Amino acid sequence: CPASLAAPLAFTMLQLTRVYKGNSMFRGNASLNGQLSHVLEGNNVTQVIPLESPDAWARRQDEVIAYLGNFRQLVMLFNKERPTDFIHHLCCHLGCRLYPNGTAQSFYEVTLNRTAFLSFHVPSATWERRWPGELPVAAFAQAQLMKYPITTQDLQYFLNTTCVSLLQAQSARTGPVSGRSRTPLVLGLVLGSLGLLGMALGIFLCTGGSC
Repeated sequence: CPASLAAPLAFTMLQLTRVYKGNSMFRGNASLNGQLSHVLEGNNVTQVIPLESPDAWARRQDEVIAYLGNFRQLVMLFNKERPTDFIHHLCCHLGCRLYPNGTAQSFYEVTLNRTAFLSFHVPSATWERRWPGELPVAAFAQAQLMKYPITTQDLQYFLNTTCVSLLQAQSARTGPVSGRSRTPLVLGLVLGSLGLLGMALGIFLCTGGSC
């Protein structure tokens, strides 16, 4: 829904990954202040709102395509070693909100097969398990994610600083989002973080839940 004057500004991203018999299928989107800004479908990512210059966006597309290719190859490799007939759906939902009083809130939530799986506690840059009950792969994924700066400190910086700065720049302007915006969008950083998230979660989910 379009943001109102009383509602917070928001930038959100959604990535959906379907893994089946070694094949990975991707789709997702991003929205800025209630307007669709990016679309991910298969190997194609498009910028609906021109938040970046054509040259910068071309580089960002290359980064996204490389990330998706690496993810897909790793899933195929693991499937050869430990094949499974299970279908897994991994959903990553992240972003930030800027309230009229100047305060901000960031979030990162992960669900597995429509059940809460992990969440990122932004102030402490730590991953927390949300799965209802014991699941070895949840503990394993949490431990793996905590090993890498790109999924802890870098992700914290994106959510607390880059994402919020995007909204602050939008708040300083009047009227709707326009094509003249040159607000930097570090989409590559987020998808890079999702790359390691995919390695720690999606790939090992192909083991059928055993670690």
